[in-house]
Amino acid sequence: MSREKSRKRNLVRTIALPLIVLALVLTAAHPAQAQDAKTPYPTMAPLEQYLMDRDAEIALARSAAPPSIAGDAEVMVLAKHGYETAVKGKNSFVCLVERGWASGIDSPDFWNPKLRGPLCLNGPAARTYLPLTIKKTEFVLAGQSKVQMFESLKAAFDKKELPALESGAMCYMLSKDGNLGDGNGAWRPHIMFFVPETEAQTWGANLAASPILAAVVPQDHLTIFMIPVGKWSDGTADHPDGN
Repeated sequence: MSREKSRKRNLVRTIALPLIVLALVLTAAHPAQAQDAKTPYPTMAPLEQYLMDRDAEIALARSAAPPSIAGDAEVMVLAKHGYETAVKGKNSFVCLVERGWASGIDSPDFWNPKLRGPLCLNGPAARTYLPLTIKKTEFVLAGQSKVQMFESLKAAFDKKELPALESGAMCYMLSKDGNLGDGNGAWRPHIMFFVPETEAQTWGANLAASPILAAVVPQDHLTIFMIPVGKWSDGTADHPDGN
């Protein structure tokens, strides 16, 4: 398999978070089939497996962005009743660690309790993308199945309980210590832009030699554009070829 094909294969899995990372092929029209698909994580594990030591989660969340940004950002952590503010911020950024249920309905890592996606959202994303993660988490912690969660999410959009994306919504995902799914590790340092649902080609994304990758996510009413960068948040260089 060529390096380019390998890169795209890994993207299909890692883009499941925005988030992080999101899956490129979604099955919104057939959620029951997606729920029944073979996966090593068919249902939610005990909640304790998704939780982290509070200080460790704060540190992991902050590792999503350079210290000049994350050092003054608000930090949220996952608790038994949902995300809560652990550190108040001094700038407009919010850093947190997403879990697998932030991904698309067909992601094999949706219920993976080991998945950790550190990201640091700018102000527009904190105001208009973060509510999506918080709402999904609310449904999951209420005991909803994967299919039920996406049905509830659709109802929330229909009732306009979730805000429209603001222009300029973006996030940093520069942590070396994240885990974007089994076999993926932290993948590569990258930044992501969230826009209302649109064609990837509008940014020239997913084309040969283009540095921009994209996924259209109908369930979340958005498109994510992702651009790999050369350094992790600690300033060390990324070596995608393993050299």
